[in-house]
This record gives sequence, structure tokens and C-alpha cells, in this order.
Amino acid sequence: MKPDVTHHHEDHKTVETTLSIKGMTCASCVRRVETALAKGEGVDSAVVNFATHQATVRHSPTLDKAVLTQAVDRAGYGSTIVEEDPHAHHSASEHAEHVREESAQELSKMRSNLWLSAILTVPLVIVSMFWHPRAEWANWGLLVLGTPAIFWCGRQFFSVALKALRHGNTTMDTLVAMGTASAWVYSTYSLITHSGHGHMQSEHIYYETGAVIVSLVLLGRYLEARAKSRMSDAIRKLIDLAPKEASVVLADGTEKRVPISDVVQGMILRVRPGERIPVDGVVTEGESFVDESMVTGEPIPVSKKLGDSVTGGTVNDQGSFLFEATHVGSETMLAQIAKMVQRAQGSRAPLQGLADRVSSVFVPVVIGLAILTVLAYALLGRGLESGILAAVAVLVIACPCALGLATPTALMVGTGRGAELGILVKDGEALERAGNIKTVLLDKTGTITQGKPRLTDLVTFGNWSDDEALQTAASLESRSEHPVARAVMALAEEKHVKAPTPEGFEAVRGQGVKGIISGSEAFIGRLSWISAKVAVPSPVQSAFDILESEGKTVFVLRRDGNYAVLAVSDVISERSAEAVRQLTELGVLPVMVTGDNRKAAESVAGQVGIDQVEAQVLPQDKAAFVIKYQETGRVGMVGDGINDAPALAQADLGIAMGHGTDVAMETAGVTLLRADLRGVAQAIRLARATLSTIKWNLFWAFVYNVVMIPLAALGLLSPMLAAGAMAFSSISVILNSLRLRRFA
Repeated sequence: MKPDVTHHHEDHKTVETTLSIKGMTCASCVRRVETALAKGEGVDSAVVNFATHQATVRHSPTLDKAVLTQAVDRAGYGSTIVEEDPHAHHSASEHAEHVREESAQELSKMRSNLWLSAILTVPLVIVSMFWHPRAEWANWGLLVLGTPAIFWCGRQFFSVALKALRHGNTTMDTLVAMGTASAWVYSTYSLITHSGHGHMQSEHIYYETGAVIVSLVLLGRYLEARAKSRMSDAIRKLIDLAPKEASVVLADGTEKRVPISDVVQGMILRVRPGERIPVDGVVTEGESFVDESMVTGEPIPVSKKLGDSVTGGTVNDQGSFLFEATHVGSETMLAQIAKMVQRAQGSRAPLQGLADRVSSVFVPVVIGLAILTVLAYALLGRGLESGILAAVAVLVIACPCALGLATPTALMVGTGRGAELGILVKDGEALERAGNIKTVLLDKTGTITQGKPRLTDLVTFGNWSDDEALQTAASLESRSEHPVARAVMALAEEKHVKAPTPEGFEAVRGQGVKGIISGSEAFIGRLSWISAKVAVPSPVQSAFDILESEGKTVFVLRRDGNYAVLAVSDVISERSAEAVRQLTELGVLPVMVTGDNRKAAESVAGQVGIDQVEAQVLPQDKAAFVIKYQETGRVGMVGDGINDAPALAQADLGIAMGHGTDVAMETAGVTLLRADLRGVAQAIRLARATLSTIKWNLFWAFVYNVVMIPLAALGLLSPMLAAGAMAFSSISVILNSLRLRRFA
């Protein structure tokens, strides 16, 4: 899957570039990289995600992208432009495999370094804790073990800290490097100055403190990396749905298996039963049923025949068919979904701003507190040794890792879980807005209803059966292109009623049609048109009035003195009533907005449980109704057509039904892949759960630092315990975020 690196913004005056950032270790790093990028001339905005270690920069098309990498370098970090990655143009499955291998290699390196650190640290701790006082040679042995444990296993902390220092910056690694180096320097000083006095040396050596800090921070980082790989599972699962090979039908009719990356637009492909469809396309030959649950969430296979579209990654249930490839590579729906999820995971929720601002000034303040701690201990006569240990504990406990992870980890897991449920969230801002929605405006056609007129009522009068009346209606309508005609023909086909071709067919515009069937004249059309020709019996008139009062499109059929009243209506989706109930239970007010007349609108609204209706609304006026309801709180707009796009854009949150137009889906903040209105309530619940997780993460991260720093400064927390607590705080934030994977 090719990342979204050159996405053109709506105003076409800016382009987007994605950078992979190396060396970030905390939220203050995020702030520093963002500031460095944003300062560049021609840069519109820069957003850095700590969890994905990527920066999304929106800038002028004329800007030299090398300027961006130079800005990151000046800030003390490394970067590469994602589109220049040699794997950027691989197919979705190849890219997934590359990401998986890269992640496994990185974890393997971290694991090896962690093991080495542990092997060196364990004897250090045993000797320091259980051999007291020690012989002088044993203390020199601790130096031999402690030096590589601190400076080799912990080299990444010193490397990043020194690079940041060259640019006048500080990071979380600065705190770790200062803390461990302080322990080593003080211990080495004591080792030399107390030479010849083994007992005195033993009292002042803390190599094990520095080594344990390095080991615990490395353990925390390793567990974080493992958890982050789990958070990316949603994207990987999506991408892995694409098969690695496809069967191409050549010009001479023979078939050839080719890698999916070799498939190009226009190729004819064959799919056999049980196989995954390789790319998006249109059926050219054959029929089958396709399991589209990975896109729609619907378990029932969908019939596919000539001219129907098929989606890459879905499973051919039964039957073999040929189709023409229309979208391949990064243009397939599967790749676009994965790209949208990745984009959302790399975005920032507005809640993150507070954590970023705090973290940007946090590290310098903590270094100042550590220095004050040493001075205070010295002035109060508590000893330099105790002051240094307390200062080391302050430096280590204050690492703002948990703050940096609080928002992006929850956002990654929440949007990833949403994708698995068929809920695509555009970005963090859309997610935050979804959680605070007070009113949802629902379009009627295609949202509450199926958007397909169906023949719902057939009432006969006279000496003929329902099937005979349907056969006559279908015969007359077989020559018509009117939507009502298609509804009649669909029911006739469903009931296997054969319709003979009428003679002398004539269509009267806006009134109806007539023709001769088996020698007798027949009419179907408006009641006023029929009654102008003959006197319509009162029972027929009564049935017509009743059905019309229900908001249905009603017409009359007459043949040989027999009558039938037929009603066509856009059928309400079977899950709409339940969806409205779920919204109401969430405290969200559902409002139906439609262009239909009020009688028809209120009839539909009553059936699904909606009390508030805005009827006879012109498409261009829908946005005005959004503004009207925004006076009482945040408004969500659900729609599926081009005419809904302005209202979707005006709403605080636009929600597009996945079967709708590309314009509606592009404008919306949330897209529901399945044609199920219950997804609206589910999206709001997911947003609220994610926001709740973010708030709890931030709360505990702040509380942790506020409580622990004073304890460390007072000497109530040893540096080793501080390192363990710091690692635990980060891991607890990630584990709390991972709970969202169980959302249903």
C-alpha cells in the first residue's frame, strides 16, 4: 500500500508530504519536531504522531522537500520522506510484508540489547545488594560490568541526548542520560578517591542504580514497541486480505497466474469458488455469490452477475466468473480503506494539544528541579550523596513518556477497531466531534429507506387474482422506463410471473400507459386519468385514498371491468427503527430531513420512531437546517448522495453511508462501509469510548508525574524504583488503550 504522501488539499494550493521521524522518545520531542517543521517558509501545517513516528506536513507545491528533512535534522532528529522509500510503490500485500519484517527486525534488535543489559545488570545487583562491605577488587569488577551496561546498552539515550544538546534542545533521553551518567560519575569518583578503603568504597558505589535504570527503560521501550505492533494489526489485517496472485485470461483464452503487482487496469481476470477477488472490477462473464462481509459487515453473500462491480479482497462464495480490472494497486477500495485508517491513526485529536504544550517545557523544568534538589540537600546538610541519588530519581521518574503516548495510542486502537467494524474515521478531530454529537440529521432516501422503490401493495377488485392483475400491470409496464415500472417488473420477476408483450402500446406523459393484451384493452396510471375515461367504483377510490394517505405513490389498473390499486413506496430499511432507538438511548436527538411532502415524511418517521421531521427541504437548503440545529449543540449529518455533500461539510460531523457517492464519502468525517444505519450509533459509542480512554490516559499520566516527582525529591523513591515506575506508567497507558480492541 502506498502511503498518502501527495494528497491534494481541498483548495489545491497545498500538498501533503509524510516524513518518517527517527529519534523521538517523548511528547516534548513531538512538539520540537512540529515547531521545527512549522517554521519553514511555505509550510501550512505540521502534525507529528508519536505512536507512528510519522510527520504529516502540508505545504506549498513549490517547496523543496529537502527543506523539511533539513529542518528535522536541525532539531536533532533523523527523517526520511516516505514516498522516497524503495517499498513505497509496492502492492498492498508486499508493503504489509515489508512492514512486518521491518517491525520484527527492530524488535529483535531491541530484545538482544535488553538481554545483554539484563545479563550485565543481574550480577551487578546481586553483588551490590548482598555483598557488603566488599573487597576493593569486587568494586572494580562492578565498574567493569556497569560501564558497558550503562554506556553500551544505553547508548541510544546518550546519542539522542547529545544530538539534542548540540541544537540546544532537551528530550526524555536527556533525563535518562543525565540520571545514569550521574550515578556512574559519582561511583567512579568514589572508587578512585576511596582507593584502599574497600568498606568506604562500597558505601558510595551505585553502578547498579544506573544499570537497573537502563534495563528498566529498555524493557519499557521493548514492551511499548510490541504493543505498538499490535495497534497496527487493523491495517495489516486489511492489507493481508488482498491475495498475492491473480489468474489473468489472455487474448487467446488461456490463463496465467501472475503476481498481484503485475495486474493492470483493463485486464480480464478469472475468480474460482473460494478464491479472494484480487482487485476491484466489473463482471464481464458468469454469475456467482460473493461474501463482502469484510467491507460491509453483512454475512449474507451478494449475487453478482454481468455488469455488477466486485471489490478486491472479498471472497467468491460459489460459481466462477470473469471480470475486468478497473482499480488496481493503491487505487483499490481495500487500499483506500487502509490508507484512510492509516491517515486517521497518524492524525491528532485536539485533546492532545494540552499534553504537547506541557511536555515541551517539562524536561527543562525537571532538570532545574534536579539541580535544586542537589543544592537543597547540600544546604540542609543531608549530604551530597543523598542529594545526587534524589536528583537521579527526579530525572528518571519525570520522563513524560506516558503523556506522549496517552492520546495517539488510544487513537490508533480506536480507529483501527472502527475499521474492523466497518467504521472509517477520517482523523482525530472527527473522532472527538463524534463523541460530542447532540443531534443527528438523517436523510430519508437511501439512509432511513433502502433508496429503491418497491411495489408494496396490490389490492384487486373484480373477478381476477393478484397474479393476474400483476401480470397485466407487468405487461403494460414492460415497455416503460419509469421507476414505478421497474418496481412492478421487479415483483413480477420475483414471483415468476410472465408478462406478454402488449399491442398498441401508448404512454401518456405524466398520466399512465395503455395497451391491448390478449385482445382486451388495459390501462394503468393516475386515478384522475382513469376516472376521466370511466366511472371508478367507490371501493377502488377508497383504497386509493387510504394508500395515498400513507405517503405512497398510488396508481390504478383497469382491464375488462376489473380494477386493482397498486402502491409503490421506498421501503424502510429493516434496521432503521433499531438504529433510531439506539441513538435516542445515547441521548442523541434524531431528526429526519427530506425533500418529500410532509405527509409521506411523517409516515416514514412514525414507523421508525422519529418525532422531529423537516419535510419538503430542497437539497441546497439542507445545510441551512444543519446551522439551525447547531444552535443547540454539535450536529451530525448522515447522507449518501452528492446533494448531501454541502450539509455533510457544514455539520460538525458528516457521516456518509458507504454505498453512497465518492463526493459524500470524501466530505464526511466518518464513513460507514455497510448500509446499516445502526453504524451511526456504533460510531458515536466508539468515539465516546476512545475519548474516555484518552482522558483517563492523560489523567493518570499527569497524576503520576505530580505525585511521583515530590516523592523522588524528598528521597522517598530510589532511582531504581523510579525507573520501574516510569516504565510501568507508559505500559499501563498502552494497555489501557488496547482495551478498545474489545469494543463491539
